[in-house]
Amino acid sequence: MNQMEQIKPDAFTSGAIGETELTEKVIGCAFAVSNVLGNGFVEKVYENAMRIRLEGLGLKVCQQVPLNVWFDEQVVGQFIADLIVDDKLLIELKAAENLDSAHVSQCLNYLKATRLPLCLLINFGKPRVQVKRIQLCSSSESSVASDSSVEMLHS
Repeated sequence: MNQMEQIKPDAFTSGAIGETELTEKVIGCAFAVSNVLGNGFVEKVYENAMRIRLEGLGLKVCQQVPLNVWFDEQVVGQFIADLIVDDKLLIELKAAENLDSAHVSQCLNYLKATRLPLCLLINFGKPRVQVKRIQLCSSSESSVASDSSVEMLHS
């Protein structure tokens, strides 16, 4: 059984820790990592630091999780999720000058493939860490990102 098979699509309805509490912990870790490291490092540095900080809080963290994309019951591709926390929250990290619609689309596609309900898109590439909360909402055939942003300046 691979790591992805252990992820439950109804993770927030059946888990011990709620969505709000988990996202607050992850965002707090992002601010802590940003305050210590600042901006300017490559994405992998922030990914490793986030894993260390999240595990320090007692959270289960899977890093660089390979996930298959299926079409007509066949694998047509694979992507690598940066972090999955407690088998319920996808985290996509960036160290980019700006977040753009391609980053949001990437998160939406990852959510579709994993059937997880929520992704935090975190950018360490600016003096203020950027956090976008992206949720897959299905109304008929369309998917929409619920995009709430949080920024905090390094102290």
